[in-house]
This record gives sequence, structure tokens and C-alpha cells, in this order.
Amino acid sequence: MFSTFSTLDDVDVSGKTVLVRADINSPVVDGKVQDNPRVRAAAETLKELSDKGAKVVVLAHQGRPGDKDFVNLEQHAELLSKHTSKDVMFVDDIYGEKAIKKIRALKNGNILILDNVRSLKEEMEKVTPEEHSKTDFVQTLAKEADFFVIDAFSAAHRGQASLVGFMPLLPTVLGREMQHELDALEKIKSEKAVLVLGGAKPEDALKIIEHFSEQGILQSVLTTGVIAQIFIAAKGIVMGEPEKFLKDNDYWGFVPKAKELLESTANKIEIPIDMITETKKTIIIDDMPIREKIYDMGAKTCDKYAETIKSAKFIVLNGTAGVVEKGFDMGTRKIFTAVADSNAFSLVGGGHSTSAIEELGIPKDKFSFISLAGGALISYLSGENMPVLKTLETAKRPKA
Repeated sequence: MFSTFSTLDDVDVSGKTVLVRADINSPVVDGKVQDNPRVRAAAETLKELSDKGAKVVVLAHQGRPGDKDFVNLEQHAELLSKHTSKDVMFVDDIYGEKAIKKIRALKNGNILILDNVRSLKEEMEKVTPEEHSKTDFVQTLAKEADFFVIDAFSAAHRGQASLVGFMPLLPTVLGREMQHELDALEKIKSEKAVLVLGGAKPEDALKIIEHFSEQGILQSVLTTGVIAQIFIAAKGIVMGEPEKFLKDNDYWGFVPKAKELLESTANKIEIPIDMITETKKTIIIDDMPIREKIYDMGAKTCDKYAETIKSAKFIVLNGTAGVVEKGFDMGTRKIFTAVADSNAFSLVGGGHSTSAIEELGIPKDKFSFISLAGGALISYLSGENMPVLKTLETAKRPKA
């Protein structure tokens, strides 16, 4: 599917004005925009376009109106300058006279970033791509550009004007970040996969399991973290304090769905055989009910999961195995290392997973692909509607 989309390899951008929708949404601490992987990924596309002689105009967002991280993109321009080794200019306008003047003054190889698109009312309106394409915002900028490059997979689950409005009007191609993400996702759904799911977002995990099962591409599920506790409860095991924890934190409502999945997936969902409690005691399932909370997976569980991981061809890893921030990182270390050492194509998703890899010192290049997306990745793995991908199917194509 994704191989049919045009990429930067399919267009000659020399001397052309190229409008790029990037996702450089970044953490902001005390008003200072933090450097992060999304900015570095966006820089790859921008540098390539600049090197090829394009006049590059960048559209992006930061935060949401009213939030503390809703700032302009001047600091982002500085970070992009650092990672492209080029002078990335900033204009505090989007499609007014000041912005248009700057765009028309661009020379080959120049890069200009416009201001935060979420300051526009038109950006956030819930209308169709065709309706977005008729707004003054999109019409004005489209007249100044020759191509549209979509390079914002992490926002692909949103149907906002800067993401989908230009596709009906301008020849559209994938940027490198978008291309890398889609290539990895195409691979991970080509055969049956092992899902290694942990953390504390059961809704996401349950949706992913259900979709992979319905598509016939589920080999097995290795559960850790809160996800594991929910499935233990779904098996009817009386847990004691862990059960109280689930109820106190509004996780208990996911138990019925977990029970359904246990039945519909024909025993493909594995639960831990031993776990570590908050006082660092190792307990096995037969020890339950217990009076302590569960904070990590046990060594036997990690060894068991490692055997499944060793035989996998494709792996999706999302979420940590324990409360890493409180020092319970043994399970996460062992399981993540098993994935890193496997011969499988491994896709890592989720900010906590990425942070854990960095904190534990596991070389990133030992994983096949580390996604920069959050909600968009979950939406894709869950089979949900993705407005950007849907619009890409009918987007204006560059001439051969």
C-alpha cells in the first residue's frame, strides 16, 4: 500500500518552492523548547530538500492554545538550524503579508519556518480535506508552492488543515520521517507478530491485540506491567492487593474486555509466572492473593518471554515491564534486551519505551525501528481511521 505513495525520490525540487508539514512538537520546560528526536528527524527531510536546491517553507504546530507549551516556533528554528547545519529562518506569521513576502524572497536552498499553525482558527476546524483546501489559509499558501511534502506521521491521526488541506491542491510526496514510519509499519503487518505490551495504558493495548487478532497477524502477546495484571484478573485469579490497585486506579473496567480477548485469541495471550512486589519479594501466581502491589516481572517470566521473542520474526514492543522510575527495571532490561538481541524485525513505540532504552543504555541501533509517534502509532496498530493516510490515497500526485 505505502509503496504506491510518491516520495522525495520521485520529484525534482531544484528551484521549486516546497511546502513541508513537519511534526516538531516538543517538550517545553520553563518556556524553553527542548531538543528531541522529532526535531532531528524533521531535519533530515529539510536538509535533503535544501541540498537539492529547493526553497523550503515549513508548517508545524506546538502545543495547544491555552496550554503552557503553546509557544511560537522561533526556538524550533534555532534547533533545526543546529541539526541541518543551515540557517533556518523564522517569521512570526503564517499566511499574511509578512509571511508571503518572506516566501517570495527565498533563494534556492533557503529554509523558512512559519509560525505555529495552531494559532489559526481554520487549522482546528473539524471539516473534510476538501473543505480545508478551500480556506484562505490553504489557498493562499498553495498558490506560493510547487509541491507539498507530508512529513508528520505522529500527527497522521488528525484531520487538520495543514495536514490534509494541501493534498487536493499540490503534488504531494512523503518526507523521509513519514516514509520511514510507514515502511516499518508495512513490514510489521506483513506476517504474524509477537506483541510485547506493558506500561499502564490498557485501552491502547487491548485495541492493538484485538486488531492484530482480527487481521490474522497475531502470533502471541507477552503481557507485562498493568496490562499483565488486568489479564491475570481476567483469568479469574484472586489477586488481593493488586486487584485493589486495579480498582482504585480505574483499571478494573478493562477486565471484561481482556476476558473476551483471552477467549477469542485461543490462548495466544501469555501472563507472567512470577512477579516482583513493591518490597522486592518474588512471588508466583500460585502465591496469590498477596498483600503487596506488583512492581515488576520476575526472572522466570523474563526467561520464558525471551524464548518466545527468540523465535519471532516480527515484534511490536510498547510499554515498560515494571515501575522503572522507582528502580524496578530488571524486567524491562531483560525483555528489552531480548528484543534487541533477536533476529526479528522489531518496532518500538511509546515515549516510555524509548526513554527506558536510553536510561538502560541499550543501543538504539539494535532495534529495527523506533517510532517517534504516540497516538498516531496506536491508531494505526489498532486499525483506526487515519485522516492523513486516507487523504494520501487520493492526493494530487506529482507528474511522472
